[in-house]
Order: sequence, then structure tokens, then C-alpha cells
Amino acid sequence: MRKNTVLTGITTTGTPHLGNYVGAIKPAIHASRNPEVQSYYFLADYHALVKNSEPARIRQSTLEIAATWLALGLDTETAVFYRQSDIPEIPELTWMLTCVTAKGLMNRAHAYKAAVQENLDAQEDADLAITMGLFCYPILMAADILMFNAQQVPVGRDQVQHLEMARDIAQRFNYLFGEHFVLPEAVIDEHVAVLPGLDGRKMSKSYNNTIPLWLPQKQLRKAIMKIVTNSLEPGQPKDTTDSALYSLYAAFASAEQRAAMQRAFAEGIAWGEAKQQTFELIDADLGAARDRYEDLISRPARIEEILQAGAARARSFATPFMQRLRSAVGIKRLG
Repeated sequence: MRKNTVLTGITTTGTPHLGNYVGAIKPAIHASRNPEVQSYYFLADYHALVKNSEPARIRQSTLEIAATWLALGLDTETAVFYRQSDIPEIPELTWMLTCVTAKGLMNRAHAYKAAVQENLDAQEDADLAITMGLFCYPILMAADILMFNAQQVPVGRDQVQHLEMARDIAQRFNYLFGEHFVLPEAVIDEHVAVLPGLDGRKMSKSYNNTIPLWLPQKQLRKAIMKIVTNSLEPGQPKDTTDSALYSLYAAFASAEQRAAMQRAFAEGIAWGEAKQQTFELIDADLGAARDRYEDLISRPARIEEILQAGAARARSFATPFMQRLRSAVGIKRLG
């Protein structure tokens, strides 16, 4: 009996931060340990090309993100961990799917519509600087998912439309050429933590308010000490409800630790002391993994070996499946 297949992509466009760890990486690694699930995790370097034209940055991000997942405990003997560009069947499938995808469907993609509206608001041509990479992004995402017939794809709410498009594209292909693709389902975890950044807004590279995941100990403490708090003095009761500092602490704390910190806030803990405790908690959580990360990042050849092994496992499914799809659309040897 085929295991339930779950697939997650990680775009190689930046340096991992604490928000990535709490909101995506940690729960995904935990989920990958379920023996009833076959997990696929991939580095989406083709996707990165849509917004990034700096080769060195994409390579460095690939190295950092791969080292991060490995350092944090991803078991590559159970999960399939690979780089998107190492699976040539994915761009081939992308073209097949492109040939059955209505342009009108792509016209409705949120990212494309937002880019068009931005141009119109600036009184420019509607398609100014909009590439076909941006326009066709949902088809490549569909190929990522359908290549391995993923049944479930954990996504944020902003990606749900892409999952719906993948289902539409799969249904169209199945209608034309037979039942080849499972219709994937979006999985939205309402309990995934969204960490606030240094300024209290959602931690995001877009806001330049992130705390990089692998800061050295002294720099990590310095970053946490910069978190914006209010002017309440030591001894004055403080509210955890709208506290970015407490939210960060709570994301790493046990239930008992959260309860203790809530009492400390009510009793008027000094902000400096609360920040120190937050630093100590996060540093203890990441300390051993930081050492593993530093070791891995210094050995890119070892990471490459792991990615190539993952690609071989991924292709053991993708290659024969692609052969069946070629035959289904009429691309096969004569005689």
C-alpha cells in the first residue's frame, strides 16, 4: 500500500531566520518522522530564478538552506531531500502541463494580477517587466507537486490558489490523456506560529526585521536585545497579549515555561531580564544544531553528496513515471 505522500518546497532566495524555523522547518521535520508518510522536501532553485538574477546569491542560499535542514535533524534516509534542478523530469513535465493549461487560468494568478495592477497604478504598460517566469510560476509549482503525485502539500494561505490551479491542471491532463495524476490537497495548519520581527511586525525579509537563524551566540543576544518593547518600568505589570518579545519566547518555550513567563510579566519583570531569558532559551534550543550547521556549511561537498543521493531516490519514481506520461501524450518510439 502506497504511503500518504507529502511534499514541501523551500525557495532558495535568502538566509533562513527564526520565523522560518518556527513556522515551517521545525514542524515539517517533526511531520517527516511519521512512518505512515512519505515526505518529499526540495530546494526550489528554479523558482528562485523568478525573482533573483544573482547567481552567487542563489548558490549561497542553496548551501545555507540545505545545511539548515540537515543540521536541524531532517532524516534523509526516510524523507526524500533533493534539489529541484537535479530532476530533469520536472521541467519536462512543466512543458507538458503548459500545453494543457488555459492562459485564462494563469491570468487569474494573484501574483500576476498584483504586478499588472502595480503597473497600471503607475500609468505604465500593464505587462511592463513581467516575465514569463512570473506568469507561468503556478505551472512549475504544479509540476513539482504532480511529478510525485503528492496527496498533501502544506502551504500558507497565500499559496492556496496555486494548489487549486495544480488541481485544475491535473484534471485537464487526466481528461485528455487518462488518469495519471492524484489531485493534491492544500494543508493549512492554523496553529503554525507566525513570529514577530524586531519591530513587532511579522518577521519577514520584506520588512528587513528578521533575526537570522544561525547568528553566533553574541550576535544572537544583541539582536534579541534590540526587540522593540514599550516604556513600562520594572515592577509595572506587563501584558503578554501584544508583546513581540513574549511571542518569540513562547514559540520556543514549553507549556510550563510559558506559564512562568506569563506570571513574570504580570509581576512586572524588567524588559532587559525578559530579553535575557528569551536569548538563553533560544540559544539552548539552537546551540547544538548551530555547531552541526557550522560543520556542514564548511563541507559543501558533503551536502552535495546528500542532495545527489536524494535526487537519485526522487528520480527512481520520476523517470519511469515520465516515461508513462510521454507514452500517454504520444511521444514514444516507433515500431
